[in-house]
Amino acid sequence: MMTSLFSIFEPSSSILSTHLNWISTFIGLYFIPMFYWISPSRWSILWSLIIKTLHNEFKLILKLSNLSSSLLFVSLFSFILFNNFLGLLPYIFTSSSHLAMTLSLALPLWLSFILFGWINHTQHMFAHLVPQGTPNILMPFMVLIETISNIIRPGTLAIRLAANMIAGHLLLSLLGNMGPLMPSSLMFLLVFSQILLLMLESAVAIIQSYVFAVLSTLYASEVN
Repeated sequence: MMTSLFSIFEPSSSILSTHLNWISTFIGLYFIPMFYWISPSRWSILWSLIIKTLHNEFKLILKLSNLSSSLLFVSLFSFILFNNFLGLLPYIFTSSSHLAMTLSLALPLWLSFILFGWINHTQHMFAHLVPQGTPNILMPFMVLIETISNIIRPGTLAIRLAANMIAGHLLLSLLGNMGPLMPSSLMFLLVFSQILLLMLESAVAIIQSYVFAVLSTLYASEVN
């Protein structure tokens, strides 16, 4: 039962041992050129408003004013958001529910921030290991705790995104598999619950992409 349940997350289409389902990760790129070539529409105006709002928030965290400072994190938010929403469509592989995908995003970001901080702001990074006002007897323990918390950051970023996407998809799959077993009198209740769960998953897709981008921005602000 568990094997058939989790098999919906496994790449199945392949040519020469290359899983083609991962190509769905880049489907969102096909929607981007429309914003540049089509006259301003409601969708493009809405997306521009979202980008400006994110930039205003990210620049406050990073304490920088130029647009290029937040371009990386706005692009990261957009990329994850596209993949989360595409995973809600039928017959489209959800790449953001795999640790191979989420860890590939979180680990290079975290590693680049750590290397930049320790190379360029060594004293500042050492000061972060001991919070202000810590008693002398607790300093070794605080250094150990802060070091462990910094090391597990990419794992928590990756697992948080993947686990939230997997949980909702599993619940939708479980309810969908109950359809043939339910009497027709309760079918309306099943469809109504599926619609509510789909709305919840849409909200989770937005929230998780926002959380991933904001936490990455916070980690970057600590090394400045």
